Amino acid sequence: MSILAECPRCHKKQAVKNRICACGADLVKEKRSGKVRYWVNYRLPNGKQRREYVGNNPEGRPLGIEGARAAEGKRRAQKHENPAILEKAPAERMTFSELARWYLDLKSVQALASLPRVKCCLCNFTDSFGDRIVSSLKPVDLENYQHKRLEAGRTPATVDMELTIAKTMVLKAFDNDLVDGRTVKIFRKVKRQLRKGANARRQTLSVAGYLRLIQEAPPHLRALIVLAFNTGMRLGELRALQWKHIDREAGFIRLPSALTKEGRAKTIPMNHYVREVLDRLPRSIHHGFVITYHGQPITNEGGCKKAFKGACARAGIACGRDVEGGIIFHDLRRTVKTNMVTAGVDHVHRDLILGHSLRGMDVHYMWPSENDLKMAMNRYTKWIEAQMESVDHPVDQMSTKSS
Repeated sequence: MSILAECPRCHKKQAVKNRICACGADLVKEKRSGKVRYWVNYRLPNGKQRREYVGNNPEGRPLGIEGARAAEGKRRAQKHENPAILEKAPAERMTFSELARWYLDLKSVQALASLPRVKCCLCNFTDSFGDRIVSSLKPVDLENYQHKRLEAGRTPATVDMELTIAKTMVLKAFDNDLVDGRTVKIFRKVKRQLRKGANARRQTLSVAGYLRLIQEAPPHLRALIVLAFNTGMRLGELRALQWKHIDREAGFIRLPSALTKEGRAKTIPMNHYVREVLDRLPRSIHHGFVITYHGQPITNEGGCKKAFKGACARAGIACGRDVEGGIIFHDLRRTVKTNMVTAGVDHVHRDLILGHSLRGMDVHYMWPSENDLKMAMNRYTKWIEAQMESVDHPVDQMSTKSS
């Protein structure tokens, strides 16, 4: 039984005492930087040799030599007490509960914005498979799980999301040699319950409905709705918007890549409605967020749901994902893109304003200037104003509800 060091450059596994790899890498330097992965090499009772990766620390980096020595000592003890246990692979000794605890302890997972959802999905999954050995899972088990969750009233999209998160966990474990390829294959073979595009929403908000909605909305929600209807920004982007992202001189909202769902920086031209809303909003001396409620930033989406639902009820607009003809806040983004098409805004301009990816050769050949984006926004703004004039009882976007 021995410990082997894996060169991070050529991945050759060699004696720990080696200072220079055959490829020329300085192993001493690589060990100090924590890039070297360690393996325990031992012989099974049946005569076959096995190399077992020692594992990573909670930060996701390879364990050092001390961790490798501890793993070697554990295998030596097992070989002395019960040699047969060594013939089992890590996946044949680990349960899904243990795997979920390992996965949720990873720093990369803890940093996810969707961590609460990940925890909830894995909790549902481990309620059914927590005590099961990972390698004992069969395709029929996942199929039964799907039917069980559907019978419990969960939607196909929810069931697919739970299995997708569990699959992500298994793939991460496979990359770290905690499970074998058989388990990965089982998750890859399971069929999704929701057909592609089957749950796509098509609901939009009319201009008349929009005007009624902002009349009934409280101040913080009114600002969110006006900004969303005139820019197409997502609710999460609006909640995270800060004054430093507002370029008043040039007339743009400049979102960094860290705030956008697509992970790319986005430049959004401001029309006069957006400017007027921003001019009326108070600025806090304690933080830089644009949209606030009682002076504090709106830190979660739930802080807007109740207000939006109440405003819709007062405006006579159906609200809710599961309500016939009901709208949700994200439908404003769909409304903007639909209206831009009707207003004659070119697909390249509207995709860039909303942050959608260009397709085909447009990715390489089409890159409009900021002035082009401003002209596209002006076209959209003029269309909105024309639609407002046709409403029986037109309302100024900037007006407030009368007392």
